Amino acid sequence: MATSTDILERLQTLRLDTTPELAKLSGYLLDHPAEIGISSIRQLAAKADVKPNTLVRLSRAVGLESYESFREIFRNDIRQGRETYPDRARWLQGISRRGELGQLYAASAEASIDNLEGFYASTDHDAIAAAAAAIVAARRTFVLGVGVTNPVAQNFAYLAGMAIDGVRALPNGGTLPVDGLARADERDVLIAMTFHPYRREVVDAVTAARAQGVRVIAVSDSLASPIMADARHRFLVPTETPQFFTSTVALTAFFEVLIAFVIAEAGEEVVSSIEAFHSRRHALGIYVDEARSGG
Repeated sequence: MATSTDILERLQTLRLDTTPELAKLSGYLLDHPAEIGISSIRQLAAKADVKPNTLVRLSRAVGLESYESFREIFRNDIRQGRETYPDRARWLQGISRRGELGQLYAASAEASIDNLEGFYASTDHDAIAAAAAAIVAARRTFVLGVGVTNPVAQNFAYLAGMAIDGVRALPNGGTLPVDGLARADERDVLIAMTFHPYRREVVDAVTAARAQGVRVIAVSDSLASPIMADARHRFLVPTETPQFFTSTVALTAFFEVLIAFVIAEAGEEVVSSIEAFHSRRHALGIYVDEARSGG
């Protein structure tokens, strides 16, 4: 039975010697292979700006009986989690060899914009406000992110630390995330984030936190994510991207909104705290004196 890799290779060959309409559709599917498994024939045709019958003709052109047979191959990949970072890396290199970096640039821009729109359109600001209130009221707030999400966690802890006390990024140094939660309890909050493929150390830390009564704010890409179960606050963040690393564009936007809400919830004294923080830095000469640095 043909695999999704076989089909994509057939599409690459087909687009070089076929009708303009099939070449156009082949190019779109090569740029957006994830759409095949999740879109109906009409949805995919609309996205590719072709007629639905073109998808039927394309399916037959690559040796399959119907569009459903074509789609099922990619749906199996989604079910079994076969799409890997190396697969995406090879696809990116193929685009470069074909001189299609302009298309990749456009696809990256489209994905970033779609992720931002998807986040803002689907997220209730009252839900973010409730999470911010929980953070302000907590004794301590732990922010957990590993891999590409760790800088996001570090940045949130840094910014929140200007306004309120007790915000810490996890993991600490070379420790495991769960180590930083050893003395956490129901007075504390854990913000945890992980995206497919889900990181075991994050899931383990969330499980331990819940057992200790810690209130969990879970941030992931699906309600099926293992950190979502029993979380006090749950947020879905789109991470679609044509490249092989998880997109953090919408994730960064979420945390920018969250820190704004935390500052708003914390009250008047926060402004004084932030001003004092920056005054100390100016006094220590950390910032460049712009009056003297001009040419």
